[in-house]
This record gives sequence, structure tokens and C-alpha cells, in this order.
Amino acid sequence: MGKIIAIANQKGGVGKTTTTINLAASLGVLEKKVLLIDADPQANASSGLGIDVEKVEKGTYRLLEHSTSAKEAIISTNSPNVDIIPAHIDLVAIEIELVDKKNREYMLKEAIKDIIDDYDYILIDCAPSLGLLTLNALTAAHAVLIPIQCEYFALEGLGKLLNTIKSVQKVHNPDLDIEGLLLTMYDSRLRLSNQVVEEVKKHFDKMVFKTIIQRNVSLGEAPSYGESIISYDASSKGANNYLSLAQEIIKKNT
Repeated sequence: MGKIIAIANQKGGVGKTTTTINLAASLGVLEKKVLLIDADPQANASSGLGIDVEKVEKGTYRLLEHSTSAKEAIISTNSPNVDIIPAHIDLVAIEIELVDKKNREYMLKEAIKDIIDDYDYILIDCAPSLGLLTLNALTAAHAVLIPIQCEYFALEGLGKLLNTIKSVQKVHNPDLDIEGLLLTMYDSRLRLSNQVVEEVKKHFDKMVFKTIIQRNVSLGEAPSYGESIISYDASSKGANNYLSLAQEIIKKNT
């Protein structure tokens, strides 16, 4: 059975979508079969893998409405071994539409149960909020990966996210685990970056991934070409960092 990992942090700009795209591509290069589910109305994970989001008809919105099946919504990408269920701006409406639905937190879990065995890993790119979309992702997932930016407000809001994870464990998904905390946008020249790394490791110890994602120009450029860092610049620091993260996750799950 495939492992479902939600990549979540309600704080924007922490490298969540960058991590989802490049972790998926890295796992694919390491010969794991991966499905990326774009559960963010901004649809950046979809466009970042070369999908024309304007033309998406059967995406996450229709999947959550149960008006299309997961198998019908899956599109293959240019990244080896990586498929995607893309998002479209219409996903914005789903929070309102699901409010009155019975079992609204379980819509995604129900929608993907038939395809779990088809993949080694299913990665869910969550919206930067703790709304119904993220709640659906956390209820469907086996684990959550939390990117944390190496900057002054790094730990701000983390307590809120961890409380949300605890309440999901209590009410909706007792098996939900924390895959790990991933430090992103690290710049070794900045004292602040080093302080954040020390602080996070002091507080969370073994929950923190050994791999740290360094600031890298190529990581910022790759999405504008609809490519992962692996296909855009395989020799870059960013590519090496995400391959290292993928290896760490594979090792942890074998």
C-alpha cells in the first residue's frame, strides 16, 4: 500500500509547494511510483509540473465533489514515475460547498481509497490555511511533512498546526503520524538561519529531517519553466538537497 504524505503549513511562503514538486520528482527518479495531489486552489504544484491549469477539467475539485473518480482525474507528467491530480482555481469554492456535507472531512480519503495500491507514495500539496481542504488532506494522510523556513518567524503558527494535527488524530485519523519537520531556505552565511536550525533541533530533536534545503536560485526558476529542479538543473544544490530528502524518506519507510 502506498504511503500518503500531506505537505502542510498554514504559513505561506515556506517552500511547501516547492517541496511537494521536487520531493515527488526525486522519489520518481529513485524509481518510486508517485502521485501528487494538488489540494491548493493556487494550483502552483500543477503549473510547476507543466500542467496548463486553465485546461483542467477533472481535477481535485471534482474529485472532492465525487463527480469524477481518482483514476479519471490522474494525468501523467514529464517527470519520470510521477502522476498528478491537478488543481484549478475552482477549488476555492469547495470549502463553502463542503460545509453542509455529511462526513465532509473524509471526502478526499474516500475518493482515493481505490488507487492507494497503485503508488509507492502519494503526496498532497496543502493550501496555506487550516481550512477544510487541509483537514481533508490530514484525514486522508498517513503522515504529515512540515516545511519550516529558516527565518525569524519560523516557529510562529507551528503550535497551531501541531494542535490541529492532534485534534485530527483524536477525532478523524488516529493513525496520522508526523513524517518530519523540514528546514527550508537555509543560508549558511546568515547567523539567523543557523539560529533557527539550532532552535528547531533543540525543540523537536529527532522529528527534524537531517536534510536541510538550502537557498538556491535554480529552485526559484524551475517552476516558471514547468519543471522540477531534477529536470531543470540536476547538478544544483537544490536537486541534491531534494534527492537527499527522498532517500531519507525511503530509508525511514523501509
